[in-house]
Amino acid sequence: MYELLLLYLLCAVGPLNAFREEFRFASYYGDHMVLQKAPEQSVLWGYGSDGAEVIVSLEGEQQNRKHSVLVQSGIWRVALEPMEARGPYNVTAVQQGTANAQVTLMDILFGDVWLCGGQSNMAYTLSQVFNASEELAMAPQFPNVRIFMAALERSNTELLDLPRAEVPWSIPSAELLGSPEFTHFSAVCWLFGRYLYKTLGYPVGLVESCWGGTPVEAWSSHRVLQKCGLENQDLRHPRFTPYKTMPGLMVAWSNSVLWNAMIHPLLNMTIKGAIWYQGEANTEYHQDKYTCAFPAMIDDWRISFHKGSGGQTAPDFPFGFVQLSTFHKGSVSDGFPNLRWHQTAGYGYAPNPRMKRTFMAVALDLPDEESPWGSIHPRNKQDVAYRLTLGARAVAYGEKGVSFQGPFPVKLLLKGDSINIIYTESVSVTRSKTIFEICCTKAKNNCSSNEGWVPAPIIHWGLSYIQVSVVQCQNIVSGVRYAWKDWPCDIKACPVYSVDRVLPAPPFIVNHWP
Repeated sequence: MYELLLLYLLCAVGPLNAFREEFRFASYYGDHMVLQKAPEQSVLWGYGSDGAEVIVSLEGEQQNRKHSVLVQSGIWRVALEPMEARGPYNVTAVQQGTANAQVTLMDILFGDVWLCGGQSNMAYTLSQVFNASEELAMAPQFPNVRIFMAALERSNTELLDLPRAEVPWSIPSAELLGSPEFTHFSAVCWLFGRYLYKTLGYPVGLVESCWGGTPVEAWSSHRVLQKCGLENQDLRHPRFTPYKTMPGLMVAWSNSVLWNAMIHPLLNMTIKGAIWYQGEANTEYHQDKYTCAFPAMIDDWRISFHKGSGGQTAPDFPFGFVQLSTFHKGSVSDGFPNLRWHQTAGYGYAPNPRMKRTFMAVALDLPDEESPWGSIHPRNKQDVAYRLTLGARAVAYGEKGVSFQGPFPVKLLLKGDSINIIYTESVSVTRSKTIFEICCTKAKNNCSSNEGWVPAPIIHWGLSYIQVSVVQCQNIVSGVRYAWKDWPCDIKACPVYSVDRVLPAPPFIVNHWP
């Protein structure tokens, strides 16, 4: 197995002389880090002198465990035995022989490691959220939720190691989490980890690797692009700059450059799962391809992390994502509604048959017209993170009785001048004349654009159904949709929620009628 892993590493980075012989750990290891707990094994690796023996020892809590390995082609690598969630430990690597050297990592915890990726709404920091002062003051109360952030780097080739870290592994502080806008650590990532820690009760490690204004193509390998017909299309993505100080303002993105520099170097890391907040940059760029590209990217990340960690990261590790919030109030553009649908591979909900072991946080009911960073960057990241946490508890941890999906239709029944929309669960409903729409046309499959859609007022509802009027279509109904607008409702004021009004119903569309 080791030889296969080494071959994988060498093929990824090219010439052997690219390796440095300085004895050290790879760049994302450091004091205060969190390593993945049992049942998985955490992988430790670094650089050394060819042929030298490296002894790695784990010391702490009355334990002293050692692993011996030889440096091959400038690389040494060990997989620790499965460790229960606890700590702290010290990890020492010693290179023996003529090039004797020693490196020790202090205050290491074992817990669950989550990767956080995406664009500016993931990069959005805790200092920018509502109640920022209160949130920042709470940070030191969670010393077992540790943070790491990859630096912003691009590469035209796949890198073995991160060029540098923006935030090395750290114990959380108001200073680190309260850094200036869109720099240092993610609010959604931190809040997700904090909420998760309160449920799990053991350490959580958060690894942020994201960049504002970036399309999914930049985060995808050539395999994904080839599969979705994107490898040779429009190699440079136009700038997407909704806020003037957002990082990435003057960058034109090329295919795979962030996969190469900010994801591929992490593949040897054993992780529990990932969360993702991205899509705004694709509302006007290869929008129709996102329904292929996003699920394909998830699949590719999964198999790549599984291989890179020597089979320790699960081949179907849980992957959570945020369905897009809002941008332009009153907009008639279908960019955001379409992209929300594409984020689910055309199912409208997650997990689904194409996107197994995924979970989705709906965010279209969290608009923020007054956000100082532009309406595309709503300040309410607490609800976003909380909804992600519910999904993680249900999908990643199998917690029973956790509701994490808003109501979704299972059947639509046309009866005279109305349609009954039957939901998966009980619903909380407020009356609306415009949130539901119907397409009035005799031609089937002719409702793909915004033309032909008219409001369908809610006229009645029950425990798990909603009845809308179709009288205006004169019984010629070719499509039904819900919340199919950039900005469908005001803050937490959409008409359809779970019965406890915690989770909004996601948008849906049926653009043909049987």
